[in-house]
Amino acid sequence: MTQPAPRHILRVDASMRREGSVTRQLADALTGRLTASQPNATLTRRDLADNAPAFIDESWIGANFTPADARNDDQRATLARSDALVAELQAADTLVIATPIYNFAVPAALKAWIDLIARAGVTFKYTENGPVGLLTGKRAIIVLASGGTQSGSEIDFATPYLKHVLGFIGIHDVDIIAADQLGAGADEKLAAASEAIERLAA
Repeated sequence: MTQPAPRHILRVDASMRREGSVTRQLADALTGRLTASQPNATLTRRDLADNAPAFIDESWIGANFTPADARNDDQRATLARSDALVAELQAADTLVIATPIYNFAVPAALKAWIDLIARAGVTFKYTENGPVGLLTGKRAIIVLASGGTQSGSEIDFATPYLKHVLGFIGIHDVDIIAADQLGAGADEKLAAASEAIERLAA
């Protein structure tokens, strides 16, 4: 299926390594190809290693479940970071999540980001037939790296979780670029990931 050309790309980096990060290197190549194929596309970067999102707490939950028109100044301030992250996601038509697998799952900072953007009435809603995602018409590409966990295996709790969360908020067009099990055969896995980038960004 031919993918629509990206207009606004949101890139979320979840690796805590700034140097030598495989996911950052692959995401560089991917976003470079995507923007080259669509020169008018804009790119927003959200690096979770810089000023990582705070974990939600009782005050955040209280503010979030207070109707928007009834929130006081403190509650609006509490939700300000979440509002900004949601706005970035709403503005994007292509989402790139670059994440390593830490201990079989996503890094804590990425989980914190997800908690801040998954908001009832904003990015999804509840209906008589169950939850419905509100961020439709978007594409997501997950760039994944691991030392020993095979992508899609029974010990990979990162990939299915991310695909489920994205679907929950309405993003069902999801591709995976995996450089997994780099502890053995790294060159081969990186070459395969690079080929996948070329195919997806063509």
